Amino acid sequence: MKIRTEPIARVWEWQADAACRGMDSSVFFPPAGERGRARRRREDAARAICRSCPVSGPCGRFALASRQHYGVWGGYTETERRSAVRVMDRK
Repeated sequence: MKIRTEPIARVWEWQADAACRGMDSSVFFPPAGERGRARRRREDAARAICRSCPVSGPCGRFALASRQHYGVWGGYTETERRSAVRVMDRK
């Protein structure tokens, strides 16, 4: 097991430049029971913000590495990340 020795602030510093910083998190995280068209509209709005974000790459990598179960991270939905994790786990 590899132990991280870098300062913890460095792990999170990408967030300072995030396009979503200070925004209402409800754009990125679903309310209870959200489905269908409402979910797609909210995810599309979140992804539009992520497309213009200078740190969408680090954000998406963080979400995959830490196995974030909920929300849109780095432009990737919960479903897309679950699929990517399954592929990573097979390797």
